[in-house]
Amino acid sequence: MLKIDADFKLPKEFGKEVNKSLLAQAIRVYEERSHVGLRNTKTRSEINRTGKKVYAQKGTGGARHGSRRANVFVGGGVIFGPRPLRRILELPAKLKILAKNTAILAKFIVHEVIAVEGLSKVNKTKTAGDFVKTLKGRKFTFVLSEKNLKANKFLRNLKNTKNVSYKEASALDIFKGGTVILDKEIFTK
Repeated sequence: MLKIDADFKLPKEFGKEVNKSLLAQAIRVYEERSHVGLRNTKTRSEINRTGKKVYAQKGTGGARHGSRRANVFVGGGVIFGPRPLRRILELPAKLKILAKNTAILAKFIVHEVIAVEGLSKVNKTKTAGDFVKTLKGRKFTFVLSEKNLKANKFLRNLKNTKNVSYKEASALDIFKGGTVILDKEIFTK
């Protein structure tokens, strides 16, 4: 049912050399965007405690203190603690496409790209599972064409696999996706 194209070559638009700096930049952007950035500590103004002076300024022999919200007391505020910060890094559309092509080329060079025909004929998870068992590797990413997105229904139940359409695939999905199984219909115009 699923047939591997052994003499598959990438089209010229993917280039000949891997642009490592672009790939590193793209991966950094995608990883940073997955970070939520909501960590937070309370300052002394946000602590729910009395603002009354602890004890008299003079005559106690102890240090001068104001309220119990101060950082020196247990349960007091935190000085210079982490605050919510959301950095949104972006890549221009052309660089996203270039980074995706570079990621595919990098995987192709180390022989971790497999081109497959017949994904439209997959109608059971078992047939896809049997195909994956014949391959070397632990982790697989199926990159599907727009025509064969129906196969996602049968591929999504496989262990250690991720399914993504070629249009929505990012450089991070491809680069960290283990063995990439490309739908051959992606390259037909």
